[in-house]
Order: sequence, then structure tokens, then C-alpha cells
Amino acid sequence: MKLRKKVAVVTGGCGGIGRAICERLMSEGARVYAADLSQQGSFTDAATGGTYMQLDVTSEESVIAMMDEIKSIDGKLDILINAAGIEIEKTIEETTLGEWNRSFAVNVTGTFLTCKYALPLLRNAVTDTISASIINFGSYDGFIADPGLAAYCASKGAVHALTKAMACDHGPEGIRVNAICPGYIDTPMLQSFFNGEGSGGDGGDIESLQQAVRDVHPMRTYGTPEDVANLVNWLASDEARYASGQLWVLDGGLSAQVQQMKL
Repeated sequence: MKLRKKVAVVTGGCGGIGRAICERLMSEGARVYAADLSQQGSFTDAATGGTYMQLDVTSEESVIAMMDEIKSIDGKLDILINAAGIEIEKTIEETTLGEWNRSFAVNVTGTFLTCKYALPLLRNAVTDTISASIINFGSYDGFIADPGLAAYCASKGAVHALTKAMACDHGPEGIRVNAICPGYIDTPMLQSFFNGEGSGGDGGDIESLQQAVRDVHPMRTYGTPEDVANLVNWLASDEARYASGQLWVLDGGLSAQVQQMKL
């Protein structure tokens, strides 16, 4: 097991991707804390992966309290995975200031806060031969843009830049920092996108929309939470000891193609 005796925190750990990550890390021997606003996350049933911790990533007090509790239990943190995120389906003209601030509070400030207060615990896990790992969640929308996702695209671009800055600052301490940038992944968030009235739904037939999304990918499919969890597992492990400061795009080749080729 690659992560035996490792301690991991997964924010958004009761959501679609977060839950799959928790389950995968546990299968590799890690002690996992699934941190989320509620145990239901984006599902209707309670999550089963990891030890649940209530966390509001936008609250400094909530983040500090969680890290203090982990310190008292484990004394260290080997892996921090920032999977909590929200998506607002609006153009910038349609987006209110409150919605803009909320998007950045969860996607960017939440990442900042958890990283900031995890650093002392991450340092406690570092040895001469073993590094600690932070894995943030950007998006392919941080490189190129889907229509009607202005705040989301902007917030993910900020996460990309923050990831690189942290890798430079904390690499000398033995702390690796990477970001995974998913494309279309089959999660409750994606299904909400299909059902919405914004850039996803637009009143169309759901099955037709889903197939259209598959067809624009060179691999003719979109990903699963397990696909993301596989990459997380490697980046979290000591096998990835030389991987840091990178934005790992996981999108079935979508952003690699000339977009006219989808016609």
C-alpha cells in the first residue's frame, strides 16, 4: 500500500470527487479525514469514506479548529487535498458581487486558508527521504473558458497561480505542491450543469447534451471521480517525490485538440 501510515485531509471530502479520493486513499492505507460542510456533501446519503470532520473552508476559525484537532490526534499531516469547490453558471454581467465573492471565498480563499494552517503539520511529516504533499484543484477552465462560467474560470486561474507560488516557497522545506485540473467529470456538479439554464442545460434534452459533451472529447467520453482519485493517489505518494509546481490536466484530451476538429 503506497500510503501506509500517511495522514490525509480531503476538503470537499463528501462530494463526488472528494468521496472517491477518500475511498482510494483509504484503500492505500492512509488515515483520511473527509472535511466538508455536512456528511451528505453533494449527495443525499452520508459519506462512507474516512473520518468525517465538519469544515467551512471560508472560515479561518473553522480551518484552525480542524488543524488543531488533527494535531492533537496525529501530530502531523502528510497529505492535504483541496477538493472543495463551487461553480456559478453566469457571465460576469449576470454575476452579482456576492456570487463573485462567494466563488472566490470557496475556491481560492478556502485553498489559501487550509494550506496556510496545514503547513506546520505538513512540516512535521517531512523527513530526509519523505516529502509532504499538497494537491489543489484547479480546472481546465483555468486555461481555456467554457461560456457562462466567468467567476469559476477566474477563481481556478487564481488557484493555478497560487499552486506555483507555494511550490516555489515551500519546496525547500520538503513540501510538494501540485494542482489537478479536471475537465468534464461525472459528478453531481456536472449533472447540475446539464440540468441548468446556463451554458450547460439551455433547455435542451439531457441525454443529447451528455452525448454531445462526450463527442467533443478525443476519447469520446468524460471522466469519473475514480479517474481523478487515481492521479491524486500518485501525486500523494512518495513515487511522485520529484513532482511539484505542476498543473496536471485530466480532460480526456479535450484541451489538446484544435477546437474546430470537433465539427
